[in-house]
Formats: sequence, structure tokens, C-alpha cells
Amino acid sequence: MIERNLVEKSPVALTKEDFVSDQMVKWCPGCGAHAILAAVEKVFPQIGYKKENFVFVSGIGCSSRFPYYVNTYGFHGIHGRALAIASGVKLANPKLSVWVATGDGDSMAIGGNHFIHTIRRNIDLNVLLFNNQIYGLTKGQYSPTTPMGTVTKTSPYGTIEHPFVTAGLVMGAQGTFFARVPDNNISLMTEMMQEAAMHDGTSVVEILQNCIIFADKTHADVVSREVKDERQLILKHGQPMIFGKNNDKGIILDGTKLRVVKIGENGITVDKLMVHDQFSNDPGIHRMLGRMMPPEFPVAMGVIRSSKSNTYDQLFENQIKKAKEKAKYKKMDDLLNSEDTWEI
Repeated sequence: MIERNLVEKSPVALTKEDFVSDQMVKWCPGCGAHAILAAVEKVFPQIGYKKENFVFVSGIGCSSRFPYYVNTYGFHGIHGRALAIASGVKLANPKLSVWVATGDGDSMAIGGNHFIHTIRRNIDLNVLLFNNQIYGLTKGQYSPTTPMGTVTKTSPYGTIEHPFVTAGLVMGAQGTFFARVPDNNISLMTEMMQEAAMHDGTSVVEILQNCIIFADKTHADVVSREVKDERQLILKHGQPMIFGKNNDKGIILDGTKLRVVKIGENGITVDKLMVHDQFSNDPGIHRMLGRMMPPEFPVAMGVIRSSKSNTYDQLFENQIKKAKEKAKYKKMDDLLNSEDTWEI
């Protein structure tokens, strides 16, 4: 592994107020993006980098207003191009902590190629993916994650497209970090953002976000108070996979498939449950965890995958360093005074 380029730490303690923007936040009341903003304002001081070393980049969409609403450097790009811009920012200045705010449409539809190739390259970026399963800013068209059969402005008889599972797309692109969190759990969200910041490579945090206007309660069967204990599996590295209102259910590996079991029945004890290994380089179990869906399974939350691999920016910097060491000409004067020269 090549030594990482560490972002410079702040010599003074920062607070939430250091990252609060003076701009009016224009998201709809009740939009899940408000919670995401609150989590960012809370976690950035904890990450501890110099304030001027944080950068937010966005494309187009409700999520992409983010650079205006957090008091850092930022760049509001065009639709689907946030990751291309962010890649350039990181390669131009590896000492920056670069964050991307994007939606399910911005990232996986018009920005789909940038999304998969940024992940494949493993550029050291932190991607906050607001997944509300709809196009909100343009008033309710279906997106790549809209559930099949959903009636929207552009699918009046129900969409007939198979939706992306974000975790499957990330891991299929050889992603090294993937986490998932609901927008109504700010504590878990800040924890995931902290882990993403510490990960060396492309981190994707999928946030199950509610669009109160065009896709209200789209994640209700997973995140609502009445069902969340039965429908969410909060993963913790090194701990058994237990869930349920009474912590009486778990996940085991049955042959090549995952299976939900009841603790105490059929000889099932806690020590027979799967233990989460988020750092495994083999993505097989991570893929299965990322694709679990109700009603058969709970939805996996927390860090699903966090494997180590060289980043594109590390390799890029190392390549430049070696090229300079081997270069025939070390500076412009060397070039100008090389080969045949003459005086006039």
C-alpha cells in the first residue's frame, strides 16, 4: 500500500457553527435533506480537518443545493457531472477532503458512467447519495431506484423498469466502501460519515431520504417507527448479526445463501449467527448483505463494506514523483539549455 496523503488537521477546535451557512435553506419543510445537513454540520468538527480543506461538489437536483447550505468551499456543477468535477479537484489538490452531494437520479442516471468509473478507480472522495427514489427538483419523474410498478409523472401506469440496488451497483464497480443509513437516524448518519471520512478511497454513503412532496413515505416499510426494529439490521464490525424488537432474530449463512433465523429455536444460539466483517476484501457476503430486502430480510444499515486498496490519487501522485525522478530535464532552464544552443 502507498502511504496516503493526509488532509491537514485543524490547530484549533471547530464547532458546528463554523460550518453553518448564512444562506436560506430552501428545501421543503419535512424534507429528509435537512437531517443530512444537520449531520454534516455535526460531524465535520469531529473529523477535525482545517475548515478551508473541506470542499463540497454537487451536480443538479434538490441534493445538489448542498454547497450553498454548508459553510465550506464548494462547486455547483451540472447534471450528472459532480463526480467528474470532484475527481479533478482531488487530483489537483490531494490535501483536500472532497465531498459529493448527489441524488439517485444525478448519480445513477445521467451521471451513471461517472459514478461507476469513480468507484472503480477508487479516488479518495466521499459521496453522500440522497436516495429518495424520485426526481424531486423536476417534479416527480421516476428515477433509476424507483420501485417497479410505482406511478409517477412519467410512469402513469406504473414504471416497468427494474430499479438499481445501490449497494449492488457500487460493489459491482469494485467499490471499497459502502454504507447505508436512514435519514431519521442522525446519530447513525454522523457515525457513517465519520467512517467514510477515515476511509482511504471512494466512500459511498447511501441515505434513504424522504421526499415529502413527490415520494412521501417511500422508505416507510423500512424506516418508520412501527417497523424499524424488525426491518433494519444495524451492522457492527466484529459483532453477530442480530435484529428484531426483542433482539431475537439473526442472520446465518445457509450453504451459499443468507437466511433469517429465530434465536432459541431449532438449536439456534447467538454464537451460530454470522459475525460482520466489514474489512473483508472478498465482496461476496457484502453483496448479499447489500441486496437484502423486506419482507424476507431486514435492510442492512451501517457500514456494509470497508476494504483497503490503493487509491487512484495515491497511484497518480506516486507516478508523477517517479517520472520527476527519472526526468532528463528537472527544470525549464535544463530544457532551454539542452541540445544545440547559441548566443545572438
